[in-house]
Amino acid sequence: MSHQPTPPREASIHSAVKWSLARREWLAGSVSAAALVAAAGSTPLTPRVAFGQTPKRGGTLTLRLWDPPHWDPYLIIAFKTQIPYTFTHSRLLKHRAGPAIQPGTFPLEGDLAESWSQSDEKTYVFKLRRGVRFHPKPPVNGRELTAEDVVYSVERFRTLAGNPQAYMLGAVDRVEALDRYTVKFTVKEPFAWFLDMLANPMTLAIVARECVEKFGDLKKAEATVGTGPWMFESYRPNVGYTLIRNPNYFLAGLPYIDRIEAVVDEDNASRLAAFLAGKYDLGWEFPGSINQTDWIQLKDQLPRRRPNLQKTEFPTNVATKIIVRTDKAPFSEARVRRAMSHAVNRQGIIDAVAEGVGVVNAAVPAALREWALPVDQLGDGSRYYKFDPVEARRLLADAGYPRGFSTVMDFHTFGSTLLVDAMQLILKDLKSVGIDVKLNQKEYGAFISSTAVGNYEGIYYGPATPFLDPDSYLYTSFYPGHPRNIGKINDPVLTDLLVRQRRLQDPAKRRQVIHDIQRLVASQQYFMEIFSVVLNFVWDGALRNYGPNLGYDYGGRLLSAWLDR
Repeated sequence: MSHQPTPPREASIHSAVKWSLARREWLAGSVSAAALVAAAGSTPLTPRVAFGQTPKRGGTLTLRLWDPPHWDPYLIIAFKTQIPYTFTHSRLLKHRAGPAIQPGTFPLEGDLAESWSQSDEKTYVFKLRRGVRFHPKPPVNGRELTAEDVVYSVERFRTLAGNPQAYMLGAVDRVEALDRYTVKFTVKEPFAWFLDMLANPMTLAIVARECVEKFGDLKKAEATVGTGPWMFESYRPNVGYTLIRNPNYFLAGLPYIDRIEAVVDEDNASRLAAFLAGKYDLGWEFPGSINQTDWIQLKDQLPRRRPNLQKTEFPTNVATKIIVRTDKAPFSEARVRRAMSHAVNRQGIIDAVAEGVGVVNAAVPAALREWALPVDQLGDGSRYYKFDPVEARRLLADAGYPRGFSTVMDFHTFGSTLLVDAMQLILKDLKSVGIDVKLNQKEYGAFISSTAVGNYEGIYYGPATPFLDPDSYLYTSFYPGHPRNIGKINDPVLTDLLVRQRRLQDPAKRRQVIHDIQRLVASQQYFMEIFSVVLNFVWDGALRNYGPNLGYDYGGRLLSAWLDR
């Protein structure tokens, strides 16, 4: 099958979608989390088109982002590094963006690839755009990108010692430059998610060999030289960084916005005040949102302070969960895991920390509306989501722990008061059934290098990486020996299902297997899924042709947007 790039979409201005009716009913307890997601998916974007208006070039967009631990996206899993690369670098494929795209869906289109074809289940050929040039900065100095750059980037990604995400291209057997503008991939076995991996903004930013050779790696800010729509201009550690428009970007006329100012601010009161004052053009939390508690605090001031603010809301794919070491007692015992799940009052946590607005997930977050299975469809596993401390204590006694047990929880705040508040309630719930948990709070660098790769004592509570495909929530979390299988899970029946869904090219058949996986995982409670918040995505009314969505791709969502001010 052959794929051609989508022609440039006409820019149009869309008003925000508000799911107020579904949200009010849900807050009243009459609509399930799944129903809210369904309502979100079925609500059309209502256009507010200003006929005859054309995009405006220029202006500065200001965002609250984060200070990267370092700048090499192949040597870290941190969103703080991956996000700026969506402005400065390109990938072979990307996810289509804009106000016409339904949040929680991720259709593919070409980025560096002009077209691509799949001759059989294991062979993919990509035709590159001609005339794509790296930024006119040393050491690359604006030279043309070729197929050899793609081959170099793939091989560096796959083989670089210390790349925690190398597994994302683990299916690749060979990558070859057939000529200056043609790249051929051969995968080891059929892998239905291969194109999604290439489009994922945390995977394959195409980098220049010269940058790696000059600096030894890409950790220094000045090594951030790509082919993306904006160029790196300056970096002020712990303060922010500036990106400027790439005048030679390969899509003629894009981007429209001249300058991106990324501000680092780790104080929530300061961020809220700055937003009210009009400093930030998007919500200050990932990925351009404001949490419910802060939203309630400031919403009454917005008609006066920011009257043109646009807003929509939908669930995040950042699913918080309790992960346990299933390779060690007591967590190797399913009754213990089920008891822990019964002990946690999910709705109580949502009410206390998220103003009553949240969704309870299966193993695939409800936000991925095309693949997620509602909790009430999880079969036998559904019952373990019920808050039932009496049953929790009974299961612990049956498992040989009538007096409970002690363990350690690894935790990092991610700068979120909501996460901290939920963690404290979870500790309280567990203690009420006899599970005494000592908190081991880690700073970000220590967390990324230890807990996030499976080195922890007992349990971990926190957010999962916001992937955009179900395979990254399932295969990577549950396949034996996988570096992201930090629960150390080894279930032969589950393993067979994980492999099977990867080989099914038919999406409908693959979806059925993915549903079976979610039912099995729920019955075993390998993870205790807690909840995902429903985010308020907000943006300044002057930002036109912008459509919010999930994931790291800030640059992609802003590529065709412009500022009407």
